[in-house]
Amino acid sequence: MPMSDSDTSSQVTEYKSFRQLTRDRLLYQMLRSAKTGDSKSTWKVLIVDKLTVKIMSYACKMADITEEGVSLVEDIYRRRQPLPTMDAIYFIQPTKENVVTLLSDMSGRSHLYKKAFVFFSSPVSRELVKYITREASVMARIGALTEMNLEYFAIDSQSFVTDHERALEELFGDEESSSKGDTCLSIMASRIATVFASLGEFPFVRYRAAKSLDPNTVTTSRDLIPTKLAAGIWNCLMKNNAHLPNFPQTETCELLILDRSVDQIAPIIHEWTYDAMCHDLLSMEGNKYVHEVQSKTGGLPEKKEVLLEDHDPVWLELRDAHIADASERLHMKMTSFMSTNKAAQIHHGSRHGGDLSTRDLQKMVHALPQYSEQIDKLSLHVDIAEKVNKIVRELGLKELGQLEQDLVFGDAGTKEVTNFFRTKPDITSENKLRLLMVYAASYGEKLESSKIRKLAELAKLPAEDMHAVYNMKFIDGSSNVKRSPTGTFSLKFRVHKKKHAVRKDRTNEESSWQLSRFYPMVEELIEKLSKGELPKNEYPCMNPTFHGTPQTASFRTSQSPASHSERLKQRSTWARPRSSDDGYSSDSILSSASSDFKKMGQRIFVFIVGGATRSELRVCHKLTSKLKREVVLGSSSLDDPLQFITKLKLITENELSLDDLEI
Repeated sequence: MPMSDSDTSSQVTEYKSFRQLTRDRLLYQMLRSAKTGDSKSTWKVLIVDKLTVKIMSYACKMADITEEGVSLVEDIYRRRQPLPTMDAIYFIQPTKENVVTLLSDMSGRSHLYKKAFVFFSSPVSRELVKYITREASVMARIGALTEMNLEYFAIDSQSFVTDHERALEELFGDEESSSKGDTCLSIMASRIATVFASLGEFPFVRYRAAKSLDPNTVTTSRDLIPTKLAAGIWNCLMKNNAHLPNFPQTETCELLILDRSVDQIAPIIHEWTYDAMCHDLLSMEGNKYVHEVQSKTGGLPEKKEVLLEDHDPVWLELRDAHIADASERLHMKMTSFMSTNKAAQIHHGSRHGGDLSTRDLQKMVHALPQYSEQIDKLSLHVDIAEKVNKIVRELGLKELGQLEQDLVFGDAGTKEVTNFFRTKPDITSENKLRLLMVYAASYGEKLESSKIRKLAELAKLPAEDMHAVYNMKFIDGSSNVKRSPTGTFSLKFRVHKKKHAVRKDRTNEESSWQLSRFYPMVEELIEKLSKGELPKNEYPCMNPTFHGTPQTASFRTSQSPASHSERLKQRSTWARPRSSDDGYSSDSILSSASSDFKKMGQRIFVFIVGGATRSELRVCHKLTSKLKREVVLGSSSLDDPLQFITKLKLITENELSLDDLEI
């Protein structure tokens, strides 16, 4: 059977989001396509490997898979029970090990399955194709041999990762491990290319160029990471263009390739949105949260695992809201439930007088069994918000967060940091380290080794933690390693002198919430890209047809940005009065989001090598609405602050001490 590729046409009657399209390909173009003839009512086995099982789990639910006729999901590496009356769908990487196992499964008289429908997650080599097709007895049992070209994790409706958790260490560390870094970039490029193959998109490939290098500057492989990745993606796209049916022959979207050096502060500063606070402060495993629910039998509370994802309309509404705003909305929702429910009102009036807290309202509603299902989701988020706010109070994070943002915007310096460490001895080591890292990134050109050493001693930070501060030099956006006249090396966090502020207030953005000044640098870059204002010399394009402003940047619908009042920076409050006619309704969030996508212009993809942050994901959600173009964030991984700091500590190079910091 000849090799084929599943239909990747993007000509659909209804605009679908990035993850919806990914899900549809897996469910319909892969699982459903294996339903042939009288097999439509036959249950099948899905065989996956360690990578593809994650691809499936991020994009689909088990109920979705079951609905397509899959009764069992098996690991290709494990010993499996023969099921010779059932067909099997293999979704696997095109590796020699997987192919050998496939042939072993389907060869001989005691083959494991009746028929095999084989789908490879990425392009398969000619050698492996020959290896498969030369086995005539096996080929007779092969129902499909297809390149799915889908090798990424759709972790959010508008985000994906390539599963390179060690990219920071392998690409930004020791120069001697450049071969490992090249391998990492090659696989990364191949997986990014499958995103465009899956969506049937052909992008303009823009990338952050290496800074201008003078004769005294040492060129490092770190400077060329976006350039190398862009070249690798371009090569893969040219193969797609030549070999995939229905692949566009002209550009349909834009891709901007960056690395972690674009913004040192975003991965470590406290982000005050509901999503970021949950992942930063709560013990979550990915999007999985464990909470206690009241026992229906009246016994001890029971632990329940829930996923904080897009299918939850309350989460979808609140995820990018300021934590104080989210808490306020939750109280309003609980109050609204009480006011529109006569039984609840009677129960309330018989037992209480006056206003109740959100917690009181929650307990009272739980006392009404007939409403338990309706209130479960809301109660979950009441619990979460309450827990987050408690941690914020206990750790004194408001004052810390204020100082972090003052440093970034040039309103604080060494004096304020010193005073904070002296007057707040009980603050956790992690938060002291994050503050020192924000300080180092904001005031690097002003730093003296003795000054930062004294701050480290004042904060009583262990040497292990200080490795994170030292290693920030590897993700500095400027050409940071200069050769001194004596032949030794010195480090500067910033080569060019600049103002203390590393961010400027966005005067066209309105915010009535305290601690919401900070924004990641990708926000400015995406807006400039959409307007065609991204400098060509700093962000060149791989496409030979590119002449400045891509024609594909135009919208399908006219853009009418709402006017914004000037930022009320000095008057912002932690919690502000809010009218009840704000239009927020969780039940309508999913449908309105779907409706908005129908009006979208052409997509913008942003890929960050070295780990993306939740603040950058928030920006993509925000700009999708603002620009009327779906903005998709890709990265080697999505890191919460502690994860990022741990990875930063692991970057290896010749031992560096603060004495090497020559300003």
